Amino acid sequence: MKKMRMKSKFKSGAASFYVVAFSTLILVIIAASFATAIIAEITRTSNDDLSQSAYDAALAGVEDAKLAFMNYQNCLKNGVIDADSLSGSADITCQDIVYWMNHPDCDMVAHILGRIPKAGDGGEVLIEETTSSDGGSSNEMNQAYTCAMIQTNLDDYRANLSASTSYRVVKVDLKSVNASQIESVRVSWYSNREGSVLNYTNLIQTTSLLTTSSRVAFQPLAVTKAATPPTISVQLVQTAQNFSLAQLNGMTESGATDRATVYLVPTNVDTVAGQSTATYIGAYDGAENTLTAAQVASTNDHSKDLPFAVYCPDNSSNEYACSATLNLPSPIGGARSNDTFMFVVSLPYGQPDTDFSLEFLCAEGVTCATSDVGVEVTEENQNIARLSGVQVLIDSTGRANDLYRRVEVRLESADNAFSYPFYAIQLLEPNSGGAVSLDKDMIVTREYGL
Repeated sequence: MKKMRMKSKFKSGAASFYVVAFSTLILVIIAASFATAIIAEITRTSNDDLSQSAYDAALAGVEDAKLAFMNYQNCLKNGVIDADSLSGSADITCQDIVYWMNHPDCDMVAHILGRIPKAGDGGEVLIEETTSSDGGSSNEMNQAYTCAMIQTNLDDYRANLSASTSYRVVKVDLKSVNASQIESVRVSWYSNREGSVLNYTNLIQTTSLLTTSSRVAFQPLAVTKAATPPTISVQLVQTAQNFSLAQLNGMTESGATDRATVYLVPTNVDTVAGQSTATYIGAYDGAENTLTAAQVASTNDHSKDLPFAVYCPDNSSNEYACSATLNLPSPIGGARSNDTFMFVVSLPYGQPDTDFSLEFLCAEGVTCATSDVGVEVTEENQNIARLSGVQVLIDSTGRANDLYRRVEVRLESADNAFSYPFYAIQLLEPNSGGAVSLDKDMIVTREYGL
């Protein structure tokens, strides 16, 4: 009996030991899990804070770059347009500013604003903070912008369109080439930053592009959502060196015109039933969306001012969902003037928001690109003319401790948002000095077509 009692007590003690051991192990695992989760959250929060601080430092570089560019513009107004070397002055002169703008590097903004010494190897610019505790400047966050560069000669023009900013007027100024050397313009829109959910407006009718019977039928509004990518319009305005306003309203027998407006409707259909791509009502030609100069010029006649379909493949790996090349007609009366060469890109339906890009191309195989610091002329970009001063690209890198953020910003170097007449009506009644009225009946339906 005694042995049995001892054995029973031993078994009870062993069971208690196992219960305590497993309970302790479970508690240790739970505590370790909580500790791991807390440490991960602290690390993530710290990294988020550092990331935001690095982003703020990069934005500080952008703001300094704006000031530096204003100083550069003032120097240009004062007549200093070129400089091959730095001045010998201890102070920063316009010669120095123009030299740094013509020889861009990571220290150019800091040099122009005197953030770092004029001579030397340069370096990062610390962001000073004013705190309530020290009442002065400090750098407790260890923030700095390490590189801030300004470029005024760019391969393309980029901007956004929205309901509040439904059009952009682009005055084309080129570097090293004349406007008359531009053969075509490539317009691309709706980048992957705008979203990946696409709802195309597919086209259901095909006829000859250059006849008044050409029709593009949109889907009924009652059964479809707003189209993405959106329909956009691209208007060309150009003249020869000498011109008359009357020429803006016409086209010569040879196809020369000073004005044309092309409406581009995205679709993911590259062929229409029973039709080949050769007769497809749109810009699609082989593997590219291309409009001929005759097609572009034909839109000067409002009876033929009809939309063109642009094939935008699903799941495209390109930066933009849609892209089309418009071959440009010649202006009336001579070679295209550098002073009157502009485009108006607009969002006819006001939605959805989209970004876009314009590239200006010389003839295929013709080298019209220019070599700049950090920009290499290759076989792919040799016929892309570089814009001069139309936009300013600011590239800024910020740091907080050892975490970096990089920001790119495009600024308009000129006011391209000036008032532009989209529609104009002039009522004339011969031999009458009285007022002339305009009556127009409009019918609104749930279905529409163009």
